[in-house]
Amino acid sequence: MNARFQIATHILTLLYHSNGEVLSSDYISGSVNANPALIRKELGNLRKHGLVESKEGKTGGYTLSKSADLITLADVYNAVKSASPFGLAKNQAHPDCPIGKQVNKHIVSLYQDVDQTITKQLELMTLADFGKKFV
Repeated sequence: MNARFQIATHILTLLYHSNGEVLSSDYISGSVNANPALIRKELGNLRKHGLVESKEGKTGGYTLSKSADLITLADVYNAVKSASPFGLAKNQAHPDCPIGKQVNKHIVSLYQDVDQTITKQLELMTLADFGKKFV
């Protein structure tokens, strides 16, 4: 897994604590301490996945698109996850090797099992549950 989950969770938790106040991407990037362009890209992804909404204009910014009680951390994970939790090698193993000709299918199966385990665990916590840790 990469840092996107942490960044997205930080953004959403910040929006949860804003109590509906519209936050600018500059404000959010200051809290995350990350490049504003990276934050805007992640906000666009979160908007695409229905987790945030944006308001245009001088007083524009971002808010949660729905109640934090309805957003699970699995929703966040699914919005930011890459194709596999650990990545896949770019090289192809030798097809005549008894291990090489089968390793990719077994690794992919293992990754699917890990991904399902992660998702099941994250489904147990809502953004509101996580956000309440910050008092």
